[in-house]
Amino acid sequence: MDNPVFERIRNDIAGNDVVVYMKGTPVFPQCGFSAAVVQVLTHIGVPFKGIDILTDPGLRQGVKEFSNWPTIPQVYVKGEFVGGCDIIREMYQTGELQELLEGKGVAVAAQG
Repeated sequence: MDNPVFERIRNDIAGNDVVVYMKGTPVFPQCGFSAAVVQVLTHIGVPFKGIDILTDPGLRQGVKEFSNWPTIPQVYVKGEFVGGCDIIREMYQTGELQELLEGKGVAVAAQG
């Protein structure tokens, strides 16, 4: 079955190295979890596409079904679902996030 929302998600994650499905925008996150993910990615200097799921109820539900993950935000790197806020924060703290990004060819700002 062709799901137009899944098609859109596939296009988004194929066309951008890092995609964050979030509540609000990177400039004005509408929830603390989305804000935390934006903060981590911004801190390590990774450009990403933020997609506001609040403006599209179909996308809001579709993104959860697509990844089989019940919460927002959701982070994709090079088309692969990485996780939500807690996972991203934990991976960042252990250095795993930076390794994952670099391993997939996504430039990360030098940490000093």
